[in-house]
Amino acid sequence: MTTFTLRLSSPPDDVDTVHEFLDTVWQASDVPPMERFRFETALIELTANVIRHAAGPGGVVCSLVMEVSDRSLAAEVVDDGEAGDIDLDREMPDDLEESGRGIPLIRALVDEVDYSRSDDANHWRLARTL
Repeated sequence: MTTFTLRLSSPPDDVDTVHEFLDTVWQASDVPPMERFRFETALIELTANVIRHAAGPGGVVCSLVMEVSDRSLAAEVVDDGEAGDIDLDREMPDDLEESGRGIPLIRALVDEVDYSRSDDANHWRLARTL
């Protein structure tokens, strides 16, 4: 298993920083392209939501630890943002709704989505079996 770590502060960092980080991860691994796409889409959606919804007036600091093995992908995201009203069982909203698709989309792309709040931080875990 190989571990990769990113620490970002938004602002100035944004999801482009996560894309660049994932480019490094994919270059150092043999993950099939479709699996990369699924996991990257889920992780980008999650980090975009953290940046958009958890950030307080001073922004948000976030650490991302990703583990890649021959059998799985996993990411731990910890941010110092505000606690959210997180419903991991949320269903995809109606077509006319303007928001609320993030968690259902993430759940559709990975095998595991966990969220907890402890030590004044949000803790997220995404995992996918290859």
